[in-house]
Amino acid sequence: MGTPHETDPSCAVAHGDAPADAAERTLVAVFAGRVAEHLLRYGADLGYRTVLVDPDKDRGGVTDLPHLDATADVVVTDHHRPELGPVLRDVLTQPVRWVGVMGNPRHPAPHIPALTELGVPAADIARVRRPIGLNIGSRTPAEIAIATLAGLIADRNGRPGGFEF
Repeated sequence: MGTPHETDPSCAVAHGDAPADAAERTLVAVFAGRVAEHLLRYGADLGYRTVLVDPDKDRGGVTDLPHLDATADVVVTDHHRPELGPVLRDVLTQPVRWVGVMGNPRHPAPHIPALTELGVPAADIARVRRPIGLNIGSRTPAEIAIATLAGLIADRNGRPGGFEF
């Protein structure tokens, strides 16, 4: 009988003795900024194919939303941008796995009136998650990115997040 990391596949991955699951995943950060920078950097480390979308060509990234499939997780990092409604409307026409908008849950969700005004059906608006990420008390852009990615990993794996197993 071997050691736990020789017999438990999860333990073997943690010890670097087995490859992690390399399933195709795409992480789209919408709107350039500090949080988006961290999301894309850490997302790449987690095995995501990363894409920055920002309609403002002077901010870097691609200006038009690429074709996205069911492997895509889309994180809107700025809910104050005037392009919020049109970008989310376009995201919601695609079969993305997950879409969310960062923002304080104690403040009104600006994506709802923006999408309603554009004629987006309520069922599609309901696909947009807010707040996003695990509630870890994030304060810095790096912490917000970590909480967001941890939430995406938990959701992708059908787990609630947190310390209860």
